[in-house]
Amino acid sequence: MMAAGRAGECGARTLLLEKMPRLGTKVRITGKGRCNLTNIASREVFISHFGPQGRFLNNAFGRFFAEDLRALLERFGTPTKVERGGRVFPLSDQAVDVVIALERYMKAHRVEIRLNTPVRGLLLRDDAIAGVQTDAGPIAGRTVILAAGGMSYPGTGSTGDAYPWLKALGHTIHPLRPALVPLETQESWSHALAGLTLRNVRVTLLVNDQKRHSQFGEMLFTHFGVSGPIILSMSTLAVDALPEGRVQLSIDLKPALRDEELDARLQRELAEHGRQAIKTIAKNLLPQRLIPPVLEQAGIPPDKVAGQITAAERRRLAGVLRDLRLTVTGSRSFREAMVTAGGVDLNEVDPRTMESRLVKGLYIVGELLDVHADTGGYNLQAAFSTGYAAGGAAAERARSMAEG
Repeated sequence: MMAAGRAGECGARTLLLEKMPRLGTKVRITGKGRCNLTNIASREVFISHFGPQGRFLNNAFGRFFAEDLRALLERFGTPTKVERGGRVFPLSDQAVDVVIALERYMKAHRVEIRLNTPVRGLLLRDDAIAGVQTDAGPIAGRTVILAAGGMSYPGTGSTGDAYPWLKALGHTIHPLRPALVPLETQESWSHALAGLTLRNVRVTLLVNDQKRHSQFGEMLFTHFGVSGPIILSMSTLAVDALPEGRVQLSIDLKPALRDEELDARLQRELAEHGRQAIKTIAKNLLPQRLIPPVLEQAGIPPDKVAGQITAAERRRLAGVLRDLRLTVTGSRSFREAMVTAGGVDLNEVDPRTMESRLVKGLYIVGELLDVHADTGGYNLQAAFSTGYAAGGAAAERARSMAEG
């Protein structure tokens, strides 16, 4: 939608082909229906959320960034607001309003839209794009922008259609896997905690007991493992590390306390409630449902009276509070993944225009590219920015071809 709107704005005769019955199916469900569309972080910080691959986006962000997106949406009737962590949402809290604004953007620039029209392949003439093939027949075009999405949430239409076409043209496709996805864990006790949310905890990703990544925030236990913002953010690192050996999550339940402060807190609780069972005192430290597994991990009988807790047991309890372990066995499927990791090799795409370096007139944007970030609005901004860059560049190429 952004690519089409920008191409139309630049004067190109533009046709948007949509396989689904309506536009923006995935946008409508993002952010639990609220659509975290971007972030107000500086460009440098923004790019850092994409890891080393983020440098590829620098040019696109320089041309069209968060403030530009917010201004465009407001111009077409969807003002935005900033929430915790710099996350930007529609003022209405309705993701559909983002789609409506983009529809108005396209309408203002005379973009033709055909729904229920899946593309089946690309048409080439020599080494340049010549159009696309649909069920209704071929459609000629001087330029083609591929904004077909990845493989996450396939029910929205993102079923990876474009990857085989690009591979057939000689593009390198890095392995596709679910990203920003819930993780499956081995321990049955964690499955029994399904629905329990932990806030203000620190989770560290360990690969063969070596620290790989750490994040502070909120997590959620599920019937298969764990989810929540900090789990989703480190999910790709966890899944990619599985071939290396044992992958674990270390949960620090008391990250605000130093070791000596935690020990002092435990001593005080035990002293003040010396006649009570440890399982009762633990309510002052933990959510009720988390008490049994923590005490079991610490090797302390839940009915043991506080006054009989030994120094060794107290130290073990502190250790579990600081380092509650879960073993990662895998992730959920693309059906539950927010984005797709992997995709078209960035060296094969011009970062200024998003044009393929292998096929003239073919532009590749959004989730098809081998670049993705953690949660916070970064991935959608990358889609909008690459779409905007491609729309302008494709329109310019089409114009020059027409004049030539």
